[in-house]
This record gives sequence, structure tokens and C-alpha cells, in this order.
Amino acid sequence: MKIRRALLSVSDKAGIVNLAKNLHGLGIEIISTGGTARAMEDAGIPVKRVEEITGFPEMLDGRVKTLHPVIHGGILALRNEDHMKQIKEQGIEPIDMVVVNLYPFERVAREEDASIEDLIENIDIGGPTLIRSAAKNHENVVVVSNPSRYDEVIEALVEEGDVPQEMRRELALEAFAHTAAYDSTIYSTLSRRFTGLKFPPHLFLHYLKVQDLRYGENKEQEAAFYRELDITEPCIASARQLHGKALSYNNILDTNDALELIKDFDEPTVAAIKHTNPCGVSSADDIYTAFRRGMDADPMSAYGGILALNREVKYDIVKDLKGIFLEVIIAPSYEEKALERLMKRKNLRIMETGPLGPPKPSMDYRKVVGGMLAQDRDISRLDPSKLKVVTEREPTKEELRDMIFAWKVTKHVKSNSIVFAKNKTTVGIGAGQMSRVDAVKIASFKAGEKAKGAVMSSDAFFPFRDGIDEAAKAGITAVIHPGGSIRDEDVIKAANEYGMAMVFTGHRVFKH
Repeated sequence: MKIRRALLSVSDKAGIVNLAKNLHGLGIEIISTGGTARAMEDAGIPVKRVEEITGFPEMLDGRVKTLHPVIHGGILALRNEDHMKQIKEQGIEPIDMVVVNLYPFERVAREEDASIEDLIENIDIGGPTLIRSAAKNHENVVVVSNPSRYDEVIEALVEEGDVPQEMRRELALEAFAHTAAYDSTIYSTLSRRFTGLKFPPHLFLHYLKVQDLRYGENKEQEAAFYRELDITEPCIASARQLHGKALSYNNILDTNDALELIKDFDEPTVAAIKHTNPCGVSSADDIYTAFRRGMDADPMSAYGGILALNREVKYDIVKDLKGIFLEVIIAPSYEEKALERLMKRKNLRIMETGPLGPPKPSMDYRKVVGGMLAQDRDISRLDPSKLKVVTEREPTKEELRDMIFAWKVTKHVKSNSIVFAKNKTTVGIGAGQMSRVDAVKIASFKAGEKAKGAVMSSDAFFPFRDGIDEAAKAGITAVIHPGGSIRDEDVIKAANEYGMAMVFTGHRVFKH
């Protein structure tokens, strides 16, 4: 179907003049509004202003421009005898292409000092109406809402003389997604501003597909990966893959957890992750020492896992990875020589995040069958000044240092979780147990002799003294946990019997 007339009206003017030049060169009449029309006039491209078509001036500070039957009749008319007869009787000519993008509400909403008035004035009315009209009639009207598609459209017009049906449908779907995302952003933003509610009555989430995955957790499950449109911090969704096979569903989950763990540490830190739980974590004055200690913590479990570092990967680290199988390595950056050597591993996925910083406030969503849970993301950090020593013996400086380290790790271990640590390195981790005392036993088993002189961290209080009894058998000398049990006195008494130091944090860090 030959395109004879196109309506161009855009807020984002990137590429619009070049598109207009090409359309004009193909003999297509151009209709436009306001600043878009001026841009084309300045470029010497013939353009007919909308008010010339409608016989009605722009008014209300530009709020009313294209909301007119002459425009929408030309867009919505089916190219059949009846509709063509009706619009002809009204002096309306068909419009065969609509190129529109919207007022920058999303950008304004991100500005901390944006007023309600600024937000309201950036709610586009005519634009979404044009887009939806054209998308509804996409078999007859080409709708383009994304500047990145301009070249494809011109190429199709030059090579085929028209935009094929498959592309028209793609563009229509993209247009509907554009207006849906726009409306959901308006609702979410104004809901927060008008009501102050963190959790509004309706929840609209907008994510963009990154890729289809080979399969999900298991080969029988189909899967895909989506990312937020506005990522505000380094994360698995924004990381660049430098080498290796595509990430799998499980790779993405594990790598996310590994990265989120090391972001909680300011000093050089390395974490080895397997099945979303850490198996070895260490902090040190330099990243090589942290790497060596972290990998030595539980090398059997680390095999085939994820390695995350919060400093640049140096060549000496890569040399020491010889013979160690990893699925993914993720870090802020890589020394050139180190990257060259890593890339010799055909199947290793190498991910680069750029500079890391502490996690930012955001929402955490989790799907359940028939519903969605929403909560604040846990970006809490322990304030050492608020720790409460509850035993007769106070922790030594070294014990307190290791307890704070262990607590940070515990936050990233599935509940019920127990972490043994010594010299800012994990020596045993008990994860995901139904019984807390069993988690202690597993950490003891993992640590073996390394538990002697180590500290213990628990993500929630001890309901009975048995966890302390097991820790004492292993050689633990100090314990950090939230407190708050009705049997706290029994637990404290047990610690005193063993000469342990015990500290309460006052808050738990469950991770289900």
C-alpha cells in the first residue's frame, strides 16, 4: 500500500530531519506540528502545518493541536469503499504514516526537584492518541514511535516501495508498549506524589526483554531474561558480557546473588557462589589475598560456581585459577593481560560491571502463583555503634571485626543461615536449613578444625541454647545474632558458660 502522507510530531527530535528528508525524497507529503515543523522548515524540507489541514489553530499552550476529526479520521479510516467515501464527504484525506514520540514525562519524573506542575505539563495527550489510532489501524497506517526504527522504515520504502505487514505489526506492538509504559509511569509517579504511598493500589511493571534463554531452571522449562528500562546501579542486568556462552537462567540468578554480596563490602572482597549461596567469601587489604582466602574456604563447593570480585581482576589472580572450573566471573574491570588469558577458556562467561558502589534503595518483587510480593530491597548495613554486648565477656577487637564481616555475609545466605568466619574469611556456612541447630552443625562440618577460634553469625535469634552448644563444640569463641527470643536468657547463659562473647544486632536478615 503506497504511503502518500505522513504526520510527524515528536518530542525527541533525534533523526527526525533525516527521516523527513528521505520521506520528501520519496514524494511523501509531510504534515507536522510546532517544534517538529520548525526543525523541518529550518532544514528546507517542505512541510504542511496541522492547522493548515484542520483549519483550527493550536491552542491552550499547545495542549490542543492534533485532537481533531480531520487528523484522526485520516488515520483511523479503513481503506475500504465505505470509509473512503465517508472521509471524502467530510473533506478528509488519509494519513498513511504517523511518526510520534511523547513528552519526556519519564525524564522529568526522575528529577528530584520536579514539581507537580512540571509533571502534569509533561503528560502527553495528543501523542498517545495519535500513536494508538495509528497502531489500531496498522494494516493501513505505519506507526513509528521509536527513533531507532527510522532507518529500517526508510530502507523498506526504498527497496520495497512500502512497509511490509510483518514490520507494520512489529511497529504497532512497539507503539502499544510505548504508550502502556508511558501511562504506567504516569500512574506510579503521581500515585507516590499525590498519596505518599510506597505501595500504590495498582502495580505496573515495565521490563524490556534482553534475550530468550536456552531453558529455565530445568530443560523442560522455557525462559527469558528481562531488564528494567532505567537501571540506576551496576547489576547483572546492566553488566557487559565480554566472553563466553550466553548466560543461562541459573547463571543469572547465581551471578546476581554473587554481585549483590560483594557490593555490601567497601574493602577488597571476593565471593564464590553456588546455587545462590556463598561457599567462600573473604575481605582483605588487597584483592589477591581476598581471592586466595575466599577460594580456599571451600574449594570443593566453589567448583563450577560463580566468582565475584569488587576490584579489578589482575593477572596473578587469573594464573591461580588454573584447573578451577567456573561458570561465570564478574568484576568491575579486568587487567588486559588477565582478560586475554581468561578468554582462552571457551565456555567461561566473563562479565564486567564498571565501578561498583553501595546498593541503592529500590523495590524487590517476587512472584507467587496468582500474586506478587513487593518489599523494600534489603540494603541495610550494620551500625557497629548500635551493637549490644549481652555476655559477661566483651568481644576482642579481632572478634568484633570478624563478627561484622560474618554478619554481612549472613545477609546473603538463604535462611536459616549460619556463618563461621575468621580473619575476615568464611570457614563454614550452613544454609537454607529448616532447623537453626542443623545449620550450625553443617557450618561446623564444613569448617572442621578451622572453626577453632572463629566467630559465628546467625540471621535470626537462637530459639534454644542447642545452637550455642554445637558452636562451642566446634570451637567458636564469639556469636552475633539479632536476639529477641523468649529464651534469650538461656542462650546468653550458655554463651557465658563457654566463655563466649555474644552481641545482639537488634534486627534480623532473613533471605528466603
